[in-house]
Amino acid sequence: MEGPAFSTVAESNVYRSWNMDVIGMTNLQEAKLAREAEICYATLALVTDYDCWHPGHDAVTVGTVIEYLNKNVRNAQMIMRGAVKNLSHRPRECKCGSALKNAIFTAPSLWPEATARKLDAIIGKYRK
Repeated sequence: MEGPAFSTVAESNVYRSWNMDVIGMTNLQEAKLAREAEICYATLALVTDYDCWHPGHDAVTVGTVIEYLNKNVRNAQMIMRGAVKNLSHRPRECKCGSALKNAIFTAPSLWPEATARKLDAIIGKYRK
């Protein structure tokens, strides 16, 4: 879903009927942009609230979400330190690093020079 936004009870129940466990407000846009930049992407989902569907919890408020976001900062930092340490020594075997290989149809000789320079970090390897 696009956010920031709080779900209505109806929306929340639809997500639950689809067996979804996590509602992320930015994942789609971030995943698409990461793919276009040939960057591997994974979601680290840290819970801030139960959403409005849970009858045993108060309504979601901005204050509650911010409180849990602040508590989650430490957890995210610890998880990221461990992930970077573990992944930094592994070879990259995924297809993320060549996602644009067959996506660029314009011949490199026709790329505007200013655009090619600006995007060199991403498309420079396809100029050859």
